[in-house]
Amino acid sequence: MNLKHLLTTSLLWISLSVRVVAQTPVSDTTAATEPLQSVPAEEKPKTKQYLMRAVLPSAVLIAAGISTIKDNGFYSSYDASRDARRAFPNFSTKIDDYLFFVPIVGLYGFTAFSEENKHDIRRQTGLLLASGALTTLVVYPTKIWTGQERPNGLPRAFPSGHTAYAFTIATIVDKEFRGKSKWISIGSYTIATATGVMRVLNNEHWMADVLAGAGIGILSVNTVYFVHDRIMRNKGLNASVMPTVLPNGQLGLGMGLQF
Repeated sequence: MNLKHLLTTSLLWISLSVRVVAQTPVSDTTAATEPLQSVPAEEKPKTKQYLMRAVLPSAVLIAAGISTIKDNGFYSSYDASRDARRAFPNFSTKIDDYLFFVPIVGLYGFTAFSEENKHDIRRQTGLLLASGALTTLVVYPTKIWTGQERPNGLPRAFPSGHTAYAFTIATIVDKEFRGKSKWISIGSYTIATATGVMRVLNNEHWMADVLAGAGIGILSVNTVYFVHDRIMRNKGLNASVMPTVLPNGQLGLGMGLQF
Protein backbone atom coordinates (compact mmCIF):
# COMPACT_ATOMS: atom_id res chain seq x y z
CA MET A 1 0.00 0.00 0.00
CA ASN A 2 1.59 3.28 -1.04
CA LEU A 3 1.02 6.60 0.65
CA LYS A 4 -0.58 8.26 -2.41
CA HIS A 5 -3.21 5.51 -2.64
CA LEU A 6 -3.99 5.77 1.07
CA LEU A 7 -4.48 9.52 0.97
CA THR A 8 -6.56 9.54 -2.23
CA THR A 9 -8.95 6.73 -1.31
CA SER A 10 -9.53 8.12 2.17
CA LEU A 11 -10.27 11.63 0.76
CA LEU A 12 -8.32 13.17 3.63
CA TRP A 13 -5.98 16.10 3.33
CA ILE A 14 -4.11 16.58 6.57
CA SER A 15 -3.22 20.21 7.15
CA LEU A 16 -0.97 20.94 10.08
CA SER A 17 -1.31 24.29 11.80
CA VAL A 18 0.63 25.54 14.77
CA ARG A 19 -1.25 27.58 17.29
CA VAL A 20 -0.09 28.88 20.64
CA VAL A 21 -2.88 29.29 23.15
CA ALA A 22 -2.37 31.80 25.92
CA GLN A 23 -3.72 30.66 29.24
CA THR A 24 -4.86 33.28 31.72
CA PRO A 25 -5.04 32.30 35.39
CA VAL A 26 -8.54 32.51 36.84
CA SER A 27 -8.85 33.71 40.38
CA ASP A 28 -10.72 31.49 42.79
CA THR A 29 -13.49 33.59 44.34
CA THR A 30 -14.28 30.87 46.88
CA ALA A 31 -10.78 30.79 48.31
CA ALA A 32 -11.69 33.26 51.08
CA THR A 33 -14.59 31.19 52.37
CA GLU A 34 -13.52 27.61 51.68
CA PRO A 35 -10.29 25.88 52.64
CA LEU A 36 -7.99 24.90 49.79
CA GLN A 37 -7.92 21.21 48.95
CA SER A 38 -4.85 19.66 47.45
CA VAL A 39 -5.52 17.71 44.28
CA PRO A 40 -2.94 15.02 43.55
CA ALA A 41 -1.22 15.62 40.23
CA GLU A 42 -1.63 12.94 37.58
CA GLU A 43 1.48 10.82 37.57
CA LYS A 44 3.62 11.16 34.48
CA PRO A 45 4.54 7.98 32.65
CA LYS A 46 7.76 6.40 33.80
CA THR A 47 10.56 5.85 31.33
CA LYS A 48 11.20 2.32 32.64
CA GLN A 49 7.53 1.45 32.13
CA TYR A 50 7.66 2.78 28.57
CA LEU A 51 10.82 0.78 27.81
CA MET A 52 9.48 -2.47 29.25
CA ARG A 53 5.90 -2.32 27.95
CA ALA A 54 6.44 -0.63 24.59
CA VAL A 55 10.04 -0.56 23.38
CA LEU A 56 10.95 -4.12 24.40
CA PRO A 57 7.97 -5.92 22.77
CA SER A 58 8.31 -3.77 19.65
CA ALA A 59 12.04 -4.44 19.46
CA VAL A 60 11.40 -8.19 19.74
CA LEU A 61 8.92 -8.07 16.83
CA ILE A 62 11.18 -5.93 14.65
CA ALA A 63 14.20 -8.11 15.46
CA ALA A 64 12.19 -11.23 14.63
CA GLY A 65 11.31 -9.68 11.29
CA ILE A 66 14.88 -8.75 10.47
CA SER A 67 16.22 -12.16 11.51
CA THR A 68 13.75 -14.06 9.31
CA ILE A 69 14.18 -12.08 6.08
CA LYS A 70 14.36 -14.37 3.02
CA ASP A 71 15.76 -17.76 4.11
CA ASN A 72 17.28 -16.58 7.38
CA GLY A 73 16.37 -17.95 10.79
CA PHE A 74 15.11 -21.25 12.18
CA TYR A 75 11.74 -20.68 10.48
CA SER A 76 12.32 -18.22 7.66
CA SER A 77 9.99 -16.07 5.59
CA TYR A 78 10.54 -18.46 2.70
CA ASP A 79 9.38 -21.33 4.94
CA ALA A 80 6.27 -19.41 6.03
CA SER A 81 5.39 -18.45 2.46
CA ARG A 82 5.82 -22.03 1.22
CA ASP A 83 3.60 -23.39 4.01
CA ALA A 84 0.97 -20.72 3.36
CA ARG A 85 0.83 -21.65 -0.33
CA ARG A 86 0.46 -25.33 0.54
CA ALA A 87 -2.25 -24.79 3.15
CA PHE A 88 -4.23 -22.16 1.21
CA PRO A 89 -3.28 -22.52 -2.48
CA ASN A 90 -6.28 -20.56 -3.78
CA PHE A 91 -6.52 -17.91 -1.09
CA SER A 92 -7.33 -14.47 -2.49
CA THR A 93 -9.12 -11.57 -0.85
CA LYS A 94 -9.16 -7.78 -0.72
CA ILE A 95 -10.47 -7.67 2.84
CA ASP A 96 -7.00 -6.91 4.18
CA ASP A 97 -7.06 -3.59 2.29
CA TYR A 98 -9.91 -2.35 4.50
CA LEU A 99 -10.11 -4.56 7.60
CA PHE A 100 -7.61 -2.54 9.62
CA PHE A 101 -9.91 0.52 9.45
CA VAL A 102 -12.60 -1.28 11.48
CA PRO A 103 -11.08 -0.41 14.90
CA ILE A 104 -11.29 3.30 13.95
CA VAL A 105 -15.07 2.90 13.71
CA GLY A 106 -14.97 1.23 17.11
CA LEU A 107 -12.77 3.98 18.52
CA TYR A 108 -15.21 6.76 17.69
CA GLY A 109 -18.25 4.57 18.39
CA PHE A 110 -17.07 3.74 21.90
CA THR A 111 -16.09 7.36 22.47
CA ALA A 112 -19.58 8.56 21.51
CA PHE A 113 -21.31 6.27 24.00
CA SER A 114 -18.72 5.86 26.75
CA GLU A 115 -17.11 8.03 29.38
CA GLU A 116 -14.29 5.59 30.07
CA ASN A 117 -12.03 6.58 27.20
CA LYS A 118 -8.69 8.09 28.14
CA HIS A 119 -9.06 11.30 26.08
CA ASP A 120 -11.84 13.26 24.40
CA ILE A 121 -12.52 12.80 20.70
CA ARG A 122 -10.46 15.80 19.54
CA ARG A 123 -7.39 14.67 21.42
CA GLN A 124 -7.90 11.08 20.31
CA THR A 125 -7.90 12.26 16.70
CA GLY A 126 -4.77 14.32 17.27
CA LEU A 127 -2.98 11.34 18.80
CA LEU A 128 -4.18 9.10 15.96
CA LEU A 129 -2.87 11.49 13.30
CA ALA A 130 0.44 11.97 15.09
CA SER A 131 0.89 8.20 15.50
CA GLY A 132 0.00 7.57 11.86
CA ALA A 133 2.46 10.24 10.74
CA LEU A 134 5.26 8.70 12.82
CA THR A 135 4.46 5.23 11.44
CA THR A 136 4.63 6.62 7.90
CA LEU A 137 7.96 8.35 8.58
CA VAL A 138 9.42 5.01 9.64
CA VAL A 139 7.76 2.63 7.17
CA TYR A 140 8.27 4.28 3.79
CA PRO A 141 11.92 5.33 4.07
CA THR A 142 12.65 1.82 5.38
CA LYS A 143 10.89 0.27 2.38
CA ILE A 144 13.06 2.31 0.03
CA TRP A 145 16.25 1.75 2.00
CA THR A 146 15.90 -2.04 2.30
CA GLY A 147 14.67 -2.56 -1.28
CA GLN A 148 13.20 -5.98 -0.53
CA GLU A 149 11.09 -7.66 -3.21
CA ARG A 150 7.65 -8.99 -2.32
CA PRO A 151 6.81 -12.68 -2.86
CA ASN A 152 4.62 -11.64 -5.83
CA GLY A 153 7.58 -9.87 -7.44
CA LEU A 154 6.54 -6.30 -6.65
CA PRO A 155 8.98 -3.93 -4.91
CA ARG A 156 9.13 -2.41 -1.42
CA ALA A 157 8.19 -5.33 0.79
CA PHE A 158 9.88 -4.62 4.12
CA PRO A 159 8.12 -3.64 6.34
CA SER A 160 4.42 -4.18 5.67
CA GLY A 161 2.55 -0.86 5.58
CA HIS A 162 -0.87 -2.49 5.98
CA THR A 163 0.28 -4.31 9.09
CA ALA A 164 2.02 -1.26 10.54
CA TYR A 165 -1.13 0.86 10.21
CA ALA A 166 -3.31 -1.99 11.50
CA PHE A 167 -1.26 -2.20 14.71
CA THR A 168 -1.09 1.59 14.96
CA ILE A 169 -4.88 1.77 15.04
CA ALA A 170 -5.25 -1.26 17.30
CA THR A 171 -2.77 0.15 19.81
CA ILE A 172 -4.62 3.49 19.87
CA VAL A 173 -7.87 1.68 20.68
CA ASP A 174 -6.10 -0.39 23.33
CA LYS A 175 -4.62 2.64 25.07
CA GLU A 176 -7.91 4.57 25.01
CA PHE A 177 -10.21 1.79 26.23
CA ARG A 178 -8.01 -0.66 28.11
CA GLY A 179 -9.71 0.43 31.35
CA LYS A 180 -13.21 -0.21 29.94
CA SER A 181 -12.87 -3.79 28.74
CA LYS A 182 -10.00 -6.07 27.86
CA TRP A 183 -12.13 -7.49 25.06
CA ILE A 184 -11.98 -4.22 23.17
CA SER A 185 -8.20 -4.47 23.15
CA ILE A 186 -8.26 -8.18 22.28
CA GLY A 187 -10.67 -7.53 19.41
CA SER A 188 -8.58 -4.70 17.99
CA TYR A 189 -5.32 -6.67 18.12
CA THR A 190 -7.08 -9.71 16.61
CA ILE A 191 -8.13 -7.59 13.61
CA ALA A 192 -4.60 -6.22 13.27
CA THR A 193 -3.13 -9.73 13.43
CA ALA A 194 -5.65 -11.00 10.88
CA THR A 195 -4.58 -8.18 8.55
CA GLY A 196 -0.96 -9.28 8.78
CA VAL A 197 -1.79 -12.95 8.27
CA MET A 198 -3.86 -12.17 5.17
CA ARG A 199 -0.99 -10.14 3.73
CA VAL A 200 1.09 -13.32 3.81
CA LEU A 201 -1.72 -15.57 2.55
CA ASN A 202 -2.38 -13.15 -0.32
CA ASN A 203 1.29 -13.45 -1.30
CA GLU A 204 1.63 -9.68 -0.82
CA HIS A 205 4.21 -9.83 1.96
CA TRP A 206 6.71 -12.06 3.68
CA MET A 207 6.38 -13.03 7.33
CA ALA A 208 9.36 -10.78 8.11
CA ASP A 209 7.53 -7.75 6.67
CA VAL A 210 4.49 -8.40 8.84
CA LEU A 211 6.45 -8.90 12.07
CA ALA A 212 8.43 -5.71 11.59
CA GLY A 213 5.31 -3.76 10.60
CA ALA A 214 3.54 -4.83 13.78
CA GLY A 215 6.48 -3.72 15.90
CA ILE A 216 6.68 -0.33 14.17
CA GLY A 217 2.96 0.33 14.66
CA ILE A 218 3.04 -0.53 18.37
CA LEU A 219 6.21 1.49 18.97
CA SER A 220 4.93 4.56 17.11
CA VAL A 221 1.75 4.83 19.17
CA ASN A 222 3.46 4.24 22.49
CA THR A 223 6.13 6.83 21.64
CA VAL A 224 3.50 9.45 20.75
CA TYR A 225 1.54 8.76 23.94
CA PHE A 226 4.70 8.82 26.04
CA VAL A 227 5.79 12.19 24.65
CA HIS A 228 2.26 13.54 24.94
CA ASP A 229 1.85 12.52 28.57
CA ARG A 230 5.30 13.78 29.52
CA ILE A 231 5.27 17.11 27.67
CA MET A 232 1.92 18.03 26.12
CA ARG A 233 -0.62 17.02 28.75
CA ASN A 234 -3.41 19.63 29.02
CA LYS A 235 -1.93 21.52 26.08
CA GLY A 236 -2.45 21.28 22.34
CA LEU A 237 -2.59 18.27 20.03
CA ASN A 238 -6.29 18.57 19.21
CA ALA A 239 -7.79 18.01 15.80
CA SER A 240 -10.59 19.67 13.87
CA VAL A 241 -12.42 18.58 10.72
CA MET A 242 -13.39 20.97 7.93
CA PRO A 243 -14.39 20.86 4.24
CA THR A 244 -11.47 21.23 1.85
CA VAL A 245 -10.45 20.80 -1.78
CA LEU A 246 -8.06 17.96 -2.58
CA PRO A 247 -5.06 18.45 -4.90
CA ASN A 248 -7.00 16.76 -7.72
CA GLY A 249 -9.79 19.36 -7.43
CA GLN A 250 -12.31 17.08 -5.70
CA LEU A 251 -14.12 17.99 -2.49
CA GLY A 252 -13.04 16.22 0.67
CA LEU A 253 -12.54 16.58 4.38
CA GLY A 254 -9.52 18.24 5.92
CA MET A 255 -8.14 17.49 9.34
CA GLY A 256 -6.25 20.21 11.13
CA LEU A 257 -3.85 19.15 13.88
CA GLN A 258 -3.24 21.96 16.37
CA PHE A 259 -0.26 22.10 18.71
